[in-house]
Amino acid sequence: MPTHSYTDITLSEVEALRQQPYTVVIDVRDEWEFDEFNIGGINIPLPDIRTRKAELLPYDSLIVICTNGVRSRVAAKDLLRQPELQNKTIYHLHGGIIESVD
Repeated sequence: MPTHSYTDITLSEVEALRQQPYTVVIDVRDEWEFDEFNIGGINIPLPDIRTRKAELLPYDSLIVICTNGVRSRVAAKDLLRQPELQNKTIYHLHGGIIESVD
């Protein structure tokens, strides 16, 4: 049985993919971090990812991001385990959004 997995992508790939219909960027950082700096998308902090997964059902592609890629990797793996999200394409921003800050 093939295992559903996520795909690591770069920040430039995030920008291209987010233009596709039914695609959402999910920032899993804490609310204060999102308020301080973000690249758009919706803010669902990592501890809330399971309780707020219904918000992700309308989308086909989910792009999970955080500061340096650690929390978003955890979130991507957790989303893969959710039966309702098995038909979604999940992307993970490798290295996080800090690669966008000079």
